[in-house]
Amino acid sequence: MFKTDTGEILDLVDRDDKVIGQKKRSEIYAENLSNFRVINVFVVNKEEKIWIPRRSPDKRMFPLCLDMSVGGHVGTGETYEEAFRRETMEELGVNIDDYAWKEIGKLTPHQDGISAFSRVYQISMEKTPNYNEQDFTEYFWLTPREFFRKLKAGDKAKEDLPKIIERFYGTN
Repeated sequence: MFKTDTGEILDLVDRDDKVIGQKKRSEIYAENLSNFRVINVFVVNKEEKIWIPRRSPDKRMFPLCLDMSVGGHVGTGETYEEAFRRETMEELGVNIDDYAWKEIGKLTPHQDGISAFSRVYQISMEKTPNYNEQDFTEYFWLTPREFFRKLKAGDKAKEDLPKIIERFYGTN
């Protein structure tokens, strides 16, 4: 991933997810753009429970909110799969080659109402990942129903999380 002294550089894409330029991550968020790329990953066990972590309180965006098992930006010149591999190692200490995984979908802001172009992956894993404690403060193994109950009870989640869980795992 390419970084300057002033921050991470991300690719900008058109409606067909083709690269049309680059911009600093800070500028993308300041301009409220949605034409950049991210990956979202869900760790799922045999009971079909999803490993849902809570973001640390010092996160700039969505502090203390429930989050995807792994989420991250696709850097300039990086493929979705390369970002999936890198972010999963950074956030969970997991080498994806050691587990069964698959891409479960592609989402876009204009078709799916999410914040960026996204590829969604699933990793099959029974144990709790050795997560980065600078990223997350706690975690839960939840069914989709249990997740939505937490939200209804007042828990907060990263903006796209409920949309993505409902789309790929339902509400039950």
